[in-house]
Amino acid sequence: MKKNSPIHSLRQTIATVLIVSQIGIGNLAFAGEGNFGWIYTLDLQPKDSWEFEQRLQLTQGQASGTYDLWYSRSEIEYGLTNDLQIAGYLNAYQVNANQNYTNPEACDESPTCTSGYGVPSTHDPATPYNRTGLDGVSLEAIYRISNPVTSPIGLGFYIEPTLGRLKNSLATRVLVQSNFWDDRLIVAGNLVLESEQLKFLGPTVPESMADILIGASYRFAPKWSAGIEGRYHTDYSTYDFRDQTQEATFIGPNLHYASKDWWATAAWRYQLGGSCMGEGTAECSGGKVWDSHGQNEFILKVGFPFH
Repeated sequence: MKKNSPIHSLRQTIATVLIVSQIGIGNLAFAGEGNFGWIYTLDLQPKDSWEFEQRLQLTQGQASGTYDLWYSRSEIEYGLTNDLQIAGYLNAYQVNANQNYTNPEACDESPTCTSGYGVPSTHDPATPYNRTGLDGVSLEAIYRISNPVTSPIGLGFYIEPTLGRLKNSLATRVLVQSNFWDDRLIVAGNLVLESEQLKFLGPTVPESMADILIGASYRFAPKWSAGIEGRYHTDYSTYDFRDQTQEATFIGPNLHYASKDWWATAAWRYQLGGSCMGEGTAECSGGKVWDSHGQNEFILKVGFPFH
């Protein structure tokens, strides 16, 4: 066959198109994937599409002793429209704590005691605590006002009520996102407002928190992204963000992989430091916040879209 024949030219054209399309696919972000560990983005499920997502988070390390809080969230997402995504979660947990506090105010002036998020106040603080169980359920809705793929700034709103054994809560978020360099660089932020009713302590305890989450993720190779994310956290002893009890700052890296049929994200946050005030002074020592936090937080997320 002659090299300049019509069939040879057609084959060359098809091969070129296939190569270019594969390169392009390698640089695209698939709808619904989560590039960040804790930051929500505006990459929603398209209309009438589903995704199963599994999250596993570990909060580890307090002032002394042992503290490991594993928290699992199994989620089904559905694109109700192209700009409205709904989801449901089944939540489970495991707490392993032993002699993990050193603040005398929290331990009745004993050198150490066992406490922390998930440990009931009726537990003997001199003995280890281990518990595994289902926590409860959460519902979620995200509405996208503007898409960062087609607009300079993407904007959306998020709401999530939770009913659980450890706590009941209502969380809202403002989601902001901008994409750069053909969507290879994603810069995102969340303003989080959450009112909580803590239940594991025995009598219910009111609490609220306001967080600012911000981060960036860069697609440095086909299917691979990496970046950084941070959290500024404040806590209050009322449902309506009055009487502040603590503040803390966290920062750490993230790594993301995405293919056509699945994606995964791993992230780590390190507590740089924090302080307590008012009714929360017993929850700090060594310049860190320990009540429901740790020195390190890890998260692994895996998603399987069904388009």
